[in-house]
Amino acid sequence: MKRYLPLLAAAAWISLSEFVRNEFLLKSFWIDHYRQLGLAFPSEPANGAVWGLWSLMYAGVIAALAPKYTLRQTIILSWFIGFAMMWVVIGNLGVLPFGILPYALPLSLLEAAVAALIIVRWK
Repeated sequence: MKRYLPLLAAAAWISLSEFVRNEFLLKSFWIDHYRQLGLAFPSEPANGAVWGLWSLMYAGVIAALAPKYTLRQTIILSWFIGFAMMWVVIGNLGVLPFGILPYALPLSLLEAAVAALIIVRWK
C-alpha cells in the first residue's frame, strides 16, 4: 500500500486542482458557453466521479513517465498528454470555451508540475 501513496496523493492533488479551477474559478465560462450551445453544463455527482477516475488515470500516466524522464520532461509530457490533447479534442467538438485558456493553461501546467513533484519526491 505504501508504494501507492504517491500515486494517490498526486490523484488527490489533481482532483482538488480540477475542482477548484472548474467549479470556482472558471465555472461561469463553462456555463455560458454550454448555454450558447443549447446545452446544460454537466456538473452532477456522476460527472464528478468520472473526473475522479480521470485524475487517478492522469496520476498513473505521470507515475509511468517519471522513472523514464527528467522532472522537467515528465511535466511537459504529462501536461501535453493530459491537457493539450484534451483541449484539441473538445475544441474540435465545439465544447471548449476558448476564453478559459489564458487561465487554464498556467493552472494546468501548475497542476502537472505539482503532481509530478509529488510522485518524484515521494518515492
